[in-house]
Amino acid sequence: MEKKTFYLTCERIWVYDTLIFAAGILGSYTYMLCGGIFCNAQTGNIVLLGIALGTRSWLKALYYVIPISAYTLGAFISELIPDDVKHRFHIRWETILVAVEIVFVAILGALPEATPIQVFQVSINFIASMQYNTFRNSEGVPMATTFATNHVRQLGIGLARELHRRHGDTSHRRILKRHFSMILFFLAGTILGAIACTFLRRRAVWIAALPYAVVFAAFLHADLTSEKEWLERDPAGH
Repeated sequence: MEKKTFYLTCERIWVYDTLIFAAGILGSYTYMLCGGIFCNAQTGNIVLLGIALGTRSWLKALYYVIPISAYTLGAFISELIPDDVKHRFHIRWETILVAVEIVFVAILGALPEATPIQVFQVSINFIASMQYNTFRNSEGVPMATTFATNHVRQLGIGLARELHRRHGDTSHRRILKRHFSMILFFLAGTILGAIACTFLRRRAVWIAALPYAVVFAAFLHADLTSEKEWLERDPAGH
């Protein structure tokens, strides 16, 4: 009998679905209420930086350097400190990170309406970068939990393999289903985020704290009980 692969809680499929659902909420939030931009990734900001430099709009260029720098800092921190965190606090970096995300969205939702949108942009850039760099692999499948571009690409690849598959070969379907699931959860998050923004305005960011809280509770329970002896095991992709 084939031995079943053991996956840490932070690698589980439902965790990745939940995290990208939260990212969808933040995506709607930043686009609708924070200047019409997407803070979950930096492609747009790089393009706008290039346009600003090409048109000699130096102040605009500086404006885009700020969120790019925040995103870079998030990746830097999430790469540098995980081992120190788990040895000092005896819980995983993934658990700490989700707690930090809850604190960030709680604070952002409590800020007054007059707060400059740059505060929200930079903060969400920062936590999105840390999440993207921390959660990389879900049960053996490389994943992104803050944007959907790669999932859409993988969906196309999977459909092509389905069309040209050899008789009886369905090995690609597991990965195809995973990427399709991530797209659906991201879309569901954006829909909920859009509805929340319509009624709650700046307070809508608090909605993202709910999926983060579910993940945090599962992580903390695993760290303190069932996965206590697995603290030194790094998730796949690290």
